[in-house]
Amino acid sequence: MRASAHRLLLIGCLALSSCGWLAPPPTVRGNKVDADQLKELVPGTSTKADVTAVIGSPTAVATFDDNKWLYISEVTQQRVAQTLGELDQNVVILSFDDKGVLKSVDKRTKEDSLPVTVIARKTPSPGTEASFFQQLLGNIGRYNPTGGMMPAAGGGGAPTMTQ
Repeated sequence: MRASAHRLLLIGCLALSSCGWLAPPPTVRGNKVDADQLKELVPGTSTKADVTAVIGSPTAVATFDDNKWLYISEVTQQRVAQTLGELDQNVVILSFDDKGVLKSVDKRTKEDSLPVTVIARKTPSPGTEASFFQQLLGNIGRYNPTGGMMPAAGGGGAPTMTQ
């Protein structure tokens, strides 16, 4: 190969490797708990007020247990011409006793997650699907120029009195 071909190949490789510099920075979603701040919390001593002061409000509280606080975070980054890429995912679970004192700290990562299969089907709901002609002709005969809409057939509306 000639020296100019080597230069062209080198320039091409450098141009392709620099595309990563153009990518947007990672985005933190949720409430990411810093490991150093988490070390400040001592089970058996720290209270809910201490936890809120150190790491902030929880992302969620367990549905059936007000004494379990969840701090859920995810770090994502936009991939070139693709959807968001997940770089990191963490859940910190803080359990409190009935007096509001921290009992335990549990950490979960993406490796602890279980796969979920989404079923793509709809639950039928009778009476909600009107045909084109039912929609087009459905209100014929129900319009009353003096009082607005008339009750539907078999409608059970209160009788009106005219003078």
